[in-house]
Amino acid sequence: MTAPHARYRRAVAIPAGMAVATALAFLPNTTATAADEAPTAVSADATSLSYVVNVEPGQGTSAYVKKAVGKAGGTIVTSYDQIGVIVVHSSNPDFAKSIRKVRGVQSAGATRTKPLPSASTGDLGTPKALSAAEVAEAEAPAGQDPLEPQQWDLPAIKADKAHEKSLGSKEVTVAVIDTGVDDTHPDIAPNFDRGASVNCVSGKPDTSEGAWRPGAGESPHGTHVAGEIAAAKNGVGMTGVAPGVKVSGIKVSNPSGFFYTEAVVCGFVWAAEHGVDVTNNSYYTDPWYFNCKNDPDQKALLDAVGRASRYAEKKGAVNVAAAGNENYDLASDEITDPSSPNDTTPGDRVVDPSKCLDIPTQLPGVVTVASTGAKGIKSSFSNYGLGVADIAAPGGDSTAYQKPEAPATSGLILGTLPGGKWGYMAGTSMASPHVAGVAALIKSTHPYASPALVKALLYAEADSTPCTDPYDIDADGKTDAVCEGSKNRNGFYGWGIADALDAVTK
Repeated sequence: MTAPHARYRRAVAIPAGMAVATALAFLPNTTATAADEAPTAVSADATSLSYVVNVEPGQGTSAYVKKAVGKAGGTIVTSYDQIGVIVVHSSNPDFAKSIRKVRGVQSAGATRTKPLPSASTGDLGTPKALSAAEVAEAEAPAGQDPLEPQQWDLPAIKADKAHEKSLGSKEVTVAVIDTGVDDTHPDIAPNFDRGASVNCVSGKPDTSEGAWRPGAGESPHGTHVAGEIAAAKNGVGMTGVAPGVKVSGIKVSNPSGFFYTEAVVCGFVWAAEHGVDVTNNSYYTDPWYFNCKNDPDQKALLDAVGRASRYAEKKGAVNVAAAGNENYDLASDEITDPSSPNDTTPGDRVVDPSKCLDIPTQLPGVVTVASTGAKGIKSSFSNYGLGVADIAAPGGDSTAYQKPEAPATSGLILGTLPGGKWGYMAGTSMASPHVAGVAALIKSTHPYASPALVKALLYAEADSTPCTDPYDIDADGKTDAVCEGSKNRNGFYGWGIADALDAVTK
């Protein structure tokens, strides 16, 4: 997939005529309007690229290297001395090669293959949504929000039962590192943490009012994810997995829909330093689907994002990420990647996924989430892999493959959309926030638990799910994926399907 918004590949196009041009699928909606804020533009000449320069953390080495950056033709955008990552713009085509020779530089590389600023604006298409009248007519049993009967995914992880015990703690914050969050949405506003929200698109934090919101015409992806995690149980719309916790928006996607390394680094560092307990990452870091350690540029991106994610965990955050939507076996010996680099001209390349990593998904310490559908088996699109997929959760699937039981009508996942709307999407993008929500419930139950303990409980409390064998999701007589491993841990479901009830009772 090479269209501008393909990196939301954590959300996926679904067969049977439900997909729009963005590889997103939608449904319901009301008629409010969000106040959109335009992102801060990055000024650069037509040949400039952005780079990360990685050094030993601390002021000393950074100060020395910063002087060398100027001599090599670079301009420093910002510096994260606490993890030793310097963000640089340069129009010198040999900048990376030159700076790598400087004493104290451990790695350096371009974060993109397309010059700054990106010329593409992308095309989000027009989502189908319920009218205000249809939302108003939605009925639910006592104690449920109006659209909750459409959320088959909540009982799939026992979140409905969990809510009878606890909605989660307002002292816990989940950061949605994504395309931006519309905090004016009536299901998000009650739980929004403004102090932990920011725009990181340039690689440098922008805390101006509303900077964390998606701009006009930008993807609703992050807003959808935020609602899945923490839509308030307030008699309006839908209910999140952890409707009593806080949610923040850390915007890292530029107007063209690209998640570049400098933005992702900024996002993790911001989360680390603003009391975030869980981060949700439903994206891959552009422009490379897999970043190979033997390529000097890609190695630098691996290094930078890895430092940032480890820093966030060190500061108390559990990092949760979507596994991806290509039905890849991430534990196989090789994968053909046709989509990289996705910001210029991609081409087929064969990679070893043990040496070429999807980041942040495959970084050490990150919880990697596979997707299930309404029948509780691996979604047709979900990546998988023994020892790579840690846990599974509902991400939806086509009703042709996995149809939910009534009263739910869609096999996709309901979420919030900008402008006070609601709609359906599917993908491991939707599975990851379910796990982030369960992690937030665990943290609410065990407020002093370290990230390591929260992860251990997350896996121990998951419902063990055996391999689906044979896996013929479209019933054409051919195996669509091969699951390896035992009931207690395997390539499709990891340690099992996330359990929200155990999260609040054990």
